[in-house]
Amino acid sequence: MGTVFRKAWTSPLPPGAEVVTLRDRPTARWRLRNGSLRTAEVLTDERGRVRIRGRTATFVAKYRDGCGIWTVVPTGCKDETAARAVLARLERRAELIRAGVITREEDEAGRHGTQPLSEHLESWTEHLRTKGSTKHWWTQAGRRVKRICDERGIKRLRDLSVAPVERWMREQSDAGMSAGTRNGYRGALMAFANWCARTARIAANPLTHLVTADQRSDRRRTRRALTDDELMRLLDAARRRPLAEASTLQCGKRKGQQGAKISGAYRERLERLGRERALIYKTLVLTGLRKGELASITVGQVDFTGPVPYLLLHARDEKNRRGAEIPIRADLAAELRAWMDEKLAVAQAEAREREEPIPARLPPTTKLLTVSNGLIRIFDRDLAFAGIARIEKRNGKEVVFKTDERGRTIDIHALRHTFGTHLCRAGVPLRTAQAAMRHSDPSLTANVYTDPKLLDVAGALEKLPVLEPVWNARPGSAIPT
Repeated sequence: MGTVFRKAWTSPLPPGAEVVTLRDRPTARWRLRNGSLRTAEVLTDERGRVRIRGRTATFVAKYRDGCGIWTVVPTGCKDETAARAVLARLERRAELIRAGVITREEDEAGRHGTQPLSEHLESWTEHLRTKGSTKHWWTQAGRRVKRICDERGIKRLRDLSVAPVERWMREQSDAGMSAGTRNGYRGALMAFANWCARTARIAANPLTHLVTADQRSDRRRTRRALTDDELMRLLDAARRRPLAEASTLQCGKRKGQQGAKISGAYRERLERLGRERALIYKTLVLTGLRKGELASITVGQVDFTGPVPYLLLHARDEKNRRGAEIPIRADLAAELRAWMDEKLAVAQAEAREREEPIPARLPPTTKLLTVSNGLIRIFDRDLAFAGIARIEKRNGKEVVFKTDERGRTIDIHALRHTFGTHLCRAGVPLRTAQAAMRHSDPSLTANVYTDPKLLDVAGALEKLPVLEPVWNARPGSAIPT
């Protein structure tokens, strides 16, 4: 037979508390920050410390659960009669479990279903952090799930169902949200529901039949690959733009013209910055690395000693969390080696100026290339400087136009598309290109990361066998229709 009671607690004597005698018992009396008066019984523990003792405002229930184990759970009730009603419900569910009417998992799901959804969401994001997910993923996923639930009034886990979610998706579609973005929200919500099912918070995922939006018919942005000429112009623009912009006059009659004076040391720094940006783009194009993956590469992850130089990409920094050795071509390896030598020379010169020990080599934790957080904006400006895109000001804001005649666009991730397209263009087998792109599905390599516009389809048709004419027409005769 279970029971209900208020749980006892003890804590140190509050600062500024006054100990008085009430009803022949020592009692502490103090005021909270809001001015309200509080009292509690005073006791001395076995160590001789003066403490106060009290009981919780709400009752807890103690009973035997479905497995016969004594369990103590809070009832949330300040009234004893209400607390005993909660105890009776708990004991009834335990009896149903022991009788085999419901399973323990169903009982757990029923208990979790009454808890606020925010508690489950907080536990899920903590699970993602513990698992090693990136901060971008668990913050974005949690924010997306919270938005759907808040806007559809889903307050508890038991309220989660397909109908309100599909209604929210339909409303967002009418408001102009793309299919890809809606699928991103759907993916976050499905991941949350699957986790709840795995942890027995719900009996099964209630969103199993939630439809997926058709991204092919509602694609807002399609990336394209850069041609050989555009790549050369981009690298040249990235190398020259820092110095060119710094030497451009910003005011006066010659505003916009070259002629600003630049000191020797500042000029060298700008030229070095331009070379590094061009080398960043070249490395992205010739390795297929993503921007964040390249930003994680340090000097200690570069190996030039073997027959094939490579960059070591740690699992924690790769998108699919597997890790990889990225082979690099000989010419790119030579440029990266020269860049590391230049960085070492700069570090040695700075050490001499500060009269510090001169390093013999770069520390292994030194970033190979400084990939700025603003590289996306920098890339757009380099495209405009190269004549591949243009930037206009509208309503005081800069707008970048970088789409082709088919509405396809170029961004920093398009360099990875360029890598995949040029592999296919060079006749590299699909399985090899898939391994170079580090894709799990070859269709992703062939269909998404290959730009058919740069493929020589006409030349491929010329390689088909020459067949004998079906109609051997005589000179002057008409071909039948």
